[in-house]
Amino acid sequence: MPSLIDLRRRIRAVKSTQQITKAMKMIAASRLRRAQDRVIASRPYAQRMLQVLHGLAPRVDPEAHPLLQRGSADGRPLVIIVTADRGLCGSFNSNIIKAAGQFIATDGRGPVTLGLVGRKGREFFRRRGFDVLIEQTGIFQRLSFAHAQEIANAAIEAFIDGRASSVHVIFNEFKSVMTQRLVVDQLLPIPKLEGDAVAGADYLYEPGPEAIFADLLPRYVQAQVYRALLESNASFFAAQMTAMDAATRNSSEMLDSLTLYMNKVRQAAITREIIEVVSGASAT
Repeated sequence: MPSLIDLRRRIRAVKSTQQITKAMKMIAASRLRRAQDRVIASRPYAQRMLQVLHGLAPRVDPEAHPLLQRGSADGRPLVIIVTADRGLCGSFNSNIIKAAGQFIATDGRGPVTLGLVGRKGREFFRRRGFDVLIEQTGIFQRLSFAHAQEIANAAIEAFIDGRASSVHVIFNEFKSVMTQRLVVDQLLPIPKLEGDAVAGADYLYEPGPEAIFADLLPRYVQAQVYRALLESNASFFAAQMTAMDAATRNSSEMLDSLTLYMNKVRQAAITREIIEVVSGASAT
């Protein structure tokens, strides 16, 4: 049976941990709000860009652009895996790593090349000897469109050069505070664009449909990567807030249990002392 001193020490430790988890929950909640606003603001941009590409598709030859053509048979599939830089977020990172491992195992096209965004994914896959083409860590604290451009441009260059036969991105899509959905999106080659121009509408393009189409395709890939980073960032804060809330509630239950047990131990000690005093008095 532990002593009262040990129990008090454990209670103090649990209270200190509870204060930390409560503070982390509040910080994650405040950051989630900003991250959620950025996600909501980015979605219409990506959707509208896709609509413009679909509108341009009937006026150009889509197959003429390298980003729409089938990748080189000599290249490897490039898989961009977006994890977090930190833990204490429940199964957020492990779910992404598990999904990436399943995708790599079931892809069936031999060895793959990885693009690792986030420290947790980099630490996991680097220890297992994968070939890494893209590596980005520590970007979520200062996330900007420039980071997405750097990642997307590296993937586009590898695809055009023939080093990558296809490009996929795996990330957590933000649905709500309690729900994040694992997504595996194909970035390259860009899925076939079907023309959906408005009936009866005739637009004049400057400098021309072909030039606009060729300029928008790389921007579309960059926008998709940026959306994946924003979605993952918001999902991380939601997962961390949920995990810290659960940890705070568990610590409260542990405090109640330890306090009850400490009171029982103290009561037993007091009873034992009373019995000793009474026994000593009876003996005299």
